[in-house]
Amino acid sequence: MWSSSSLSSSSSSSSKKYIAQGDLVIIWLTRDLVQSLIVTPGDEFNSRYGHYRHSDLIGIPFGSKVPSRTGKGFVHVLRPTPELWTLALPHRTQILYLPDIAFITSSLHIRPGSIVIEAGTGSGSFTHSVARTVGSTGHVFSYEFHEARANKAAEEFARHGMSDIVTLTHRNVCKNGFIIIDTADSVFLDLPAPWEAIEHAKSALKKDRLTRICCFSPCIEQVLRTVSALNDAGFTDITMYETLLRPHEVNEAPRLAHIGSVTEKLKQLERKREEKRLRQIAASREGRRYAEKRKREESPEVNAPVNPANSHSLEPPDAKKKVKSASDDDDPDPDVRAMAMTTAVDMDVDVDVGMDEVLENETENENENGPPAKVATAVEVVADNAVLSHLPRPSPSPATQILSKHSKEVRGHTSFLTFACLVPVVQPRPEPQTTIS
Repeated sequence: MWSSSSLSSSSSSSSKKYIAQGDLVIIWLTRDLVQSLIVTPGDEFNSRYGHYRHSDLIGIPFGSKVPSRTGKGFVHVLRPTPELWTLALPHRTQILYLPDIAFITSSLHIRPGSIVIEAGTGSGSFTHSVARTVGSTGHVFSYEFHEARANKAAEEFARHGMSDIVTLTHRNVCKNGFIIIDTADSVFLDLPAPWEAIEHAKSALKKDRLTRICCFSPCIEQVLRTVSALNDAGFTDITMYETLLRPHEVNEAPRLAHIGSVTEKLKQLERKREEKRLRQIAASREGRRYAEKRKREESPEVNAPVNPANSHSLEPPDAKKKVKSASDDDDPDPDVRAMAMTTAVDMDVDVDVGMDEVLENETENENENGPPAKVATAVEVVADNAVLSHLPRPSPSPATQILSKHSKEVRGHTSFLTFACLVPVVQPRPEPQTTIS
């Protein structure tokens, strides 16, 4: 077989390092596009990834990356294995893929040296994998009722060096049964009506040890009839499985921050927000006092005595001035406005919020919560930062982490696998014969 140096043919040997004329190779184009070919000098392999001459493949190692003759593409030339052959083989029937093959091989306890019966050769996907598993010390008896498919599979087995391990027979096992009796360790049935071959499979299994059987059925109606036939034939431990493949995508993502660092950042943001609020209040008070001082300095006539000549007027002489002062409160002196805007920009404060509104909000807070909060000084801020610097920090963690997420595209239903066991037959002890003298 391909994975053992003792199981090789003239056309393909797993112990060979370099490709030779007549070898079977697997051309890996993409993950979903794999083809097989036999290296024949003079032939060419053409694909959308370039043109390749077979003669250029001779002498290069298996697994090489081969560029196209035009330099615009490349392919990988791989050594054939049962896994790759399952992806590249010509489909004559529905085939078994790796998830089902691996599960069946494990559940039937197929190992080196086992004798396995396969009914329904088909395209030979399962046969290649089981032949590698049993090795040179085991054997596979494969049966196919379709003559053309049987002849084609026999040619492939001979070309792949499997003639010593696989015995292929053109036979209808549902009617004529198997050609071996009490020989097989396990039986695999891939038939349209597997329940018709249950009794024949029981005859072919060994009776001196625990043996197993597996039936491949695409629909549940076949499973029901198969289970009934297994019960009638005396099989035990009947179970049914459905193999579904769900691929996962593994990606690298940034690692989440430690909870301690997150809470510490939130506390720092709260402290900064409180300091900014206190600075805004202090700046508003200072701006208001500065504006009132400028008004008193620039308007000395406000406090002057009233002129007796104008005493007959109903309005006081400074009424217009008071109206003007009221408008000035809404729109203070340009210098004061500029100073307030500069302070707001430095402190990242919204300049559209009036000073009176800030002071009114602060006055309400003072009436509700008591005396005003103390404005943080530079010394206090430095002291707080010094204390924070001595707090324990979380241990550094890697910047990224590996995450696994299942893909949205999941392979759908392929079949139901029904397993059962046949316990060994207990032979009754012969009764001792008594002789009469």
